[in-house]
Amino acid sequence: MATPQAAPYGSWKSPITSELIVSATIGLGQVALDGEDVYWIEMRPTEGGRNVIVRRTPDGRTTDVTPSPFNVRTRAHEYGGGAFVVRDGTIYFAHFADQRLYRQAGDAAPQPLTPAADLRYADGVLDRRRNRTIWVHEDHSVTGREAVNTLVSLDLAGGDGQVLVSGNDFYSSPRLSPDGSRLAWLTWNHPNMPWDGTELWVGEFRADGSLGHSERVAGGGDESIFQPEWSPDGVLHFVSDRTGWWNLYRWRDGRIEPLCEKAAEFGRPQWVFGMSTYVFVSGDCLIGAYTEQGTWHLARLDTETQKLDLIETPYTEIWDVRAASGRVVFGAGSPTEPASVVQLDLATQQLAVLRRSSTIALDAGYLSIPQAIEFPTEQGRTAHALFYAPRNRDYSAPPGERPPLLVKSHGGPTSAAATTLNLGIQYWTSRGIAVLDVNYGGSTGYGRTYRRRLAGQWGVVDVDDCVNGARFLVERGEVDGKRLAITGGSAGGYTTLCALTFRDFFKAGASYYGISDLEALVQETHKFESRYEESLIGPYPERRDLYRARSPIHFTDRLSCPLIFFQGLEDKIVPPNQAELMVAALRAKGLPVAYVPFAGEQHGFRRAENIKRALDAELYFYSRVFGFALADPVEPVPIENLKA
Repeated sequence: MATPQAAPYGSWKSPITSELIVSATIGLGQVALDGEDVYWIEMRPTEGGRNVIVRRTPDGRTTDVTPSPFNVRTRAHEYGGGAFVVRDGTIYFAHFADQRLYRQAGDAAPQPLTPAADLRYADGVLDRRRNRTIWVHEDHSVTGREAVNTLVSLDLAGGDGQVLVSGNDFYSSPRLSPDGSRLAWLTWNHPNMPWDGTELWVGEFRADGSLGHSERVAGGGDESIFQPEWSPDGVLHFVSDRTGWWNLYRWRDGRIEPLCEKAAEFGRPQWVFGMSTYVFVSGDCLIGAYTEQGTWHLARLDTETQKLDLIETPYTEIWDVRAASGRVVFGAGSPTEPASVVQLDLATQQLAVLRRSSTIALDAGYLSIPQAIEFPTEQGRTAHALFYAPRNRDYSAPPGERPPLLVKSHGGPTSAAATTLNLGIQYWTSRGIAVLDVNYGGSTGYGRTYRRRLAGQWGVVDVDDCVNGARFLVERGEVDGKRLAITGGSAGGYTTLCALTFRDFFKAGASYYGISDLEALVQETHKFESRYEESLIGPYPERRDLYRARSPIHFTDRLSCPLIFFQGLEDKIVPPNQAELMVAALRAKGLPVAYVPFAGEQHGFRRAENIKRALDAELYFYSRVFGFALADPVEPVPIENLKA
C-alpha cells in the first residue's frame, strides 16, 4: 500500500461519490413472507423514487412484481408503511398516485379494489375466513374537515367496505387471532403520539363479520403499546413501556404477564405502519429484536421459561422481523454492512443476505466505524452520540490540523441515529470531515425517561445536546472548534435552525426541509402530527408565547453564520414557505445563504438526481465557507452575500 498523501482535511479525494451513491443504492422497505417466497419493497432513486415489490423464490431468483408505473406507497399518516399484504401469491397494495388499493394475482395486471376517492389505506391483514381484508382507513374526502380514521373490512372482490371500529382519532395494527374469531388493534387520541400513550383492544366477531363485544386489554394516556401479535395457540402478546422500557408481555386468562423484564427496548416509535420487532416461530418460542445502549440484538425467547438466548449476528440494527417455513427474515445492517434483507435458517442457524441496499464494494480503508460516546450535557446529565472520525487510506492530515466537524441532528424528533453503514455519512468522513450523529435527549432506544427529556423542551434539550456533543469533541482535541457545522432534516432541520439562531457556537449549517415557524407548522401540518407539538412545547394557542419564542423565524437578528436550505416543493409536512421565509430573512440581513428547491419532491428526497445534487451542494457550501479545496469538481451552488 502506498504511503498516505498529506492533504488538508476536507480536500481528500474519495471513491464514495454522490454519483456512486445514487446509482448503486436503493431503499429497502416492508418485508413479508408468503409460504416459501420472500417479498420486500425497494425504493429506487433511479426510477424517480418508485417503490417496487420484489419477490424471491426458494431457488434464489428475484423478480420485480410491481409493473411500471405502479408505485407501492401509502400516504396514510403521510409517512405510510404497511403498503401491501400478500397471500398465496396474490398481492393487495396501495398505489401512490391515486391511493387506491389494487389486487394483483400472480403475473396478471393489477386491478383496482377501492373507489377513486380521497381515501388512504395501510396495515392490511387478510381475513380468509370471511373472504376479505382488514385495513386502517383514512378518509380525506371532505374538504375542510380533519381526516377520519377507522378500521374497515373490504371484500376481496372490491367495494366501499364496512367500518369495523371508529370513534377515535387514530388506529393501527389490526391483527386477527389464528382462528379468525377475534381482532386486536391499537388506538389513540389527540394530543398523544403512539409513543406517548396507546390502548390495546380486542373485539369478538359476530356471525355477520361485524365486531361485537370489545374490551381494552392494556394501555392508556401514559403507556405506549407496540405490535400486538397472537401466538399460534391464540394468546395475545404485545410490547409495553409500562416499566419505562418497551418490554414484552402477554394477555392470558384475563391477566397481563411480563415475559422479559429488561432495561432494553423491544419497541420502536411508530412513525410508519406495519412495524415488527418480534415473531413467533412456534407456540412457545419467539424470535425478537431489542436495542440496548444504541445497539440492536436478535434473541430467542422461550415464553414458558422466559429464558432469553442471544443469537449471534454481525448486525447492530435489526427491524421488520418476520417468520415462516423454518426461517426468520428481517432487515439488518451494521457499520460495515448496508441495510439488507437477511434470512436466518432456524435449523442450521446460518445467515444469508437476500438483498443489499447497496452493491458498492468498498475497501475498509475508506470506511469510518462509529464510536458510541456518552458526553456531559445540561442539568448534570449525559447524552449519547455516534462519532465518525475522518478516514481515507490514501490521505493523512498535515501535523497539528484538526478536522472540520459536521453534527447531524436526526429527524423525528422521536427517533434515533442508526449504526448501519450509511454512505451519506462516509461521503463526508472519506473526504476528511468528522461526523457526530447525536442521539439527543428525546431519542429512542434509551428508555421512556430519556425519551421524555424532550417533553416541553423541544428546541432546548436537543440543541443543548448537539452543542455539548460538539464541545466535548473540541475539548478532547478531536475536531477544529473553528470549523463546526450542523445539519439535519425535518425536526433535525428545526434543531439545526435553533442551534444557529439561539446559540453562538456553530459556524455554518444546512437545513433540509426544516421547521422555522412553529405556529405555521401547527396551523398547516397533517393530522397525524397536528398535536405533536403539545407534548414537545405546550398547548396551542394557550402557550403561543413559547411557540414564538422557539421559532427561529422571529429571531433572525441573532443569526450570524452562513446557511444552506434544501426543500421539496410538494412537501405537505413542512411546507416550502418554512424555508423560503428564512432565506428571505438571511438575504435581507446580508448573511451568506443558499436555497436549493426541488420540484416534485415531498418530505425527504427520493429522486437520484436530487439526492446527488443535495450532497454535492452541501459539500460545496462548506468548502466555500471553511476555505478548503475540493479534490473533484462539484456543480457550484449560488451563495448570496458570500464575500470572495
